[in-house]
Amino acid sequence: MDNIVIGIEGLVGAGKTSICRELIKIIPNTILLNGGNLYRAIVYAMMKNGKKIEQLKSEAKNIDIKQIMDFFNIQLKIENNETNIYIDGKLAKEEELQAKEASMAVSIVGGIADNTALFEFARNLIDNLKNTYNVVISGRSLMEIYPKLDYHFLITADIEERVKRKSMQYKGKVSQEEVRENIIKRDELQEKAGFYKMYKNTITLDVTECNTIEKATKKVLEKIKFPSLK
Repeated sequence: MDNIVIGIEGLVGAGKTSICRELIKIIPNTILLNGGNLYRAIVYAMMKNGKKIEQLKSEAKNIDIKQIMDFFNIQLKIENNETNIYIDGKLAKEEELQAKEASMAVSIVGGIADNTALFEFARNLIDNLKNTYNVVISGRSLMEIYPKLDYHFLITADIEERVKRKSMQYKGKVSQEEVRENIIKRDELQEKAGFYKMYKNTITLDVTECNTIEKATKKVLEKIKFPSLK
């Protein structure tokens, strides 16, 4: 049987990355390609280099994201079946990439910058990985990046549940009210950018009532036709 490619998108805080990490434990010979973290690393590198959010917003139309990736020597490596991102040879920490300010900047830049070359790079990478592995991809605009997705999921949950989950991720460093405001703002930015576009093969799953990541992942698995999962 040919290897498959599963794209997982989702509303902010709905749990798409956690679901992806569960999937690679369950589906044999599977790796996780975290496209969201690659994009975050590129924007994070610009911010570390002195760019403020307002600057990024005003300059984004003139930014070729792939050129920025190359300029800062950002590399993606598959290690232990998952994506690690290196910026100039140094491993980028998850908490840095997921920081509130970086998350907001990604939501702004992602819908404005020139992603053409980056998407082509990602498409070729996925094709190469699929020769050897089943591939789970987490990120945005996945059907645009890789139209040959075997499965395209959009993970949703209500706002209060997403605030709760995101607050847990921030480990109390950000107030729940601030988390709520941040999610609402990012939802607006990402919807305006077309990140939640629905396609004929898009499967929307509401995981509000799933009180564990295992239950949320089970809802995804129920939609996937894979021999060893029967």
